[in-house]
Amino acid sequence: MTTIISRATWGAKGWNGTPASVPLSQRTEFFVHYDGGAHITRTGYAIMRAIEAEHLGNGWSGVGYNFVVDQAGNAYEGRGWNLQGAHCPGHNVTGLAVQIAIGGDQKPSAKALATARALYEDACKKTGRTLAKKGHRDGYATACPGAQLYVWVKAGMPAGDYVPAPNPGGSLPSDGSELSRAQATISGLVYGYGAKGDHVTKVGQALVKKGFGKHYTSGPGPTWTDADTKNYQDYQESLGYSGAAADGVPGETSLKKLLGTLPGKVSAKPVPPFPGAAKFGPGKNNASITLLGQQLVRKGYGRHYSSGPGPKWSDADRKNVRAFQLAHASLEGDADGIPGPQTWKLLFS
Repeated sequence: MTTIISRATWGAKGWNGTPASVPLSQRTEFFVHYDGGAHITRTGYAIMRAIEAEHLGNGWSGVGYNFVVDQAGNAYEGRGWNLQGAHCPGHNVTGLAVQIAIGGDQKPSAKALATARALYEDACKKTGRTLAKKGHRDGYATACPGAQLYVWVKAGMPAGDYVPAPNPGGSLPSDGSELSRAQATISGLVYGYGAKGDHVTKVGQALVKKGFGKHYTSGPGPTWTDADTKNYQDYQESLGYSGAAADGVPGETSLKKLLGTLPGKVSAKPVPPFPGAAKFGPGKNNASITLLGQQLVRKGYGRHYSSGPGPKWSDADRKNVRAFQLAHASLEGDADGIPGPQTWKLLFS
């Protein structure tokens, strides 16, 4: 089974309206896409975040493809196996979609083709049928997936004996169905896949302390990932839970036993006064920048820091602020990475 980098690992935003669920029994087609006219030179998580920003800008729920494959051979979860896509009108229910992240006349790498082919094989196994191999243009009038990929699709998607690249992000193998993606709200705080906050970090730290941290490769951190789910599942099984009761999603009883008490949602503190935009940007050095960075980390938007927030403005500050702005519809039109009064208010609320 192909290793797939989960949405939580590459840093996906929450769904802008969760896509409809589609039984695998309804899938009959496998569509291949490309990015468009321009060559794609980068690999890694940045590709997914760029696609997500574009697709959210289209008014979609999030990334429209079921999976994306980069030139390094990494596979990323978009809609996964069980959610309706947004990639080819008239075929979003019957068709699973994989985008290979190239553009124009760019040549797909052997690694990318091998991973895409592996996903196709996985899809056939999961649906119990041989899916029709198609390029985007077979379902809709478009140049996608470009000349080179379309020839590859029509040739039967050959990929030699290449073994797909391992997951560099440290997440568990995930096809969206093996691990629970459910959430639970306890005392006003959300737990489970995709949940964010200090309380998520505390659960992870408690799991590690009790010896249930083997699935972490980095962290624990403020975003609930598949690794958190798997570690919590191990913890539940140690308590004697099994089956659906050991799904890796906290319940009140197990969480209280883990933490010693059920944490309550902390009452909101007054928003500190906005110090003014002049305090932020290249060359600035002051306590307001430290305060900003610390709050970004608390909110789960600190991934660009390599050594923690500090008083000297850096490009990591700008990128983290911009990520926060893009995650809030009221701020997306001015996502320049410099906090204004509204960004400040939302960040500290």
